Amino acid sequence: MVAKDFKTSVLPVSNKLLRFATHFLHDEDQARDVVQDVFLKLWQRKETLDEVENIEAFAMRMTRNRCLDVIRANRTVPIDEDTDRRLKAKTIDVHSKVELGESAKQIKMLIGQLPELQQNIMHMRDIEQLSYDEIEEATGLQRNAIRVNLSRARKKVRDEYLKMNRNDGNTRNTTITATLL
Repeated sequence: MVAKDFKTSVLPVSNKLLRFATHFLHDEDQARDVVQDVFLKLWQRKETLDEVENIEAFAMRMTRNRCLDVIRANRTVPIDEDTDRRLKAKTIDVHSKVELGESAKQIKMLIGQLPELQQNIMHMRDIEQLSYDEIEEATGLQRNAIRVNLSRARKKVRDEYLKMNRNDGNTRNTTITATLL
């Protein structure tokens, strides 16, 4: 199809396409853009337009499809308050998990620096959650000695952790420490 044929067979349907697109989109400026896009695509296919039986119907279908594309692109998905709150909570949870993971690594490292007896007692009581009687059996220490060693170990880890994180300006770390210990 040459330019002359294009002008005589395709361009006359422009008003009809514009009315259709305006009805579909409820916005004349967007409708004009859609019709312009359709004409551009038709012009790019001018060599194969001779194979199309009804160019007007073909152009109408292209306009409809392009309008649907515009509507989909402009559609915003409304988020209700509950969904919004859950999305924000997930984001906060991710940050909390990262912070807790980093804090846990630091605390494990600090526990590793304790004397072996304090490490063992802290592990048995805080990780394995053994009772004082069970720790007494395992270590052969008296209950009072276990409490003293556990208290000293926890205090040492807490103090060192706070020293490590004091420069962050992050007040949340003290809460994390209390939670983890």
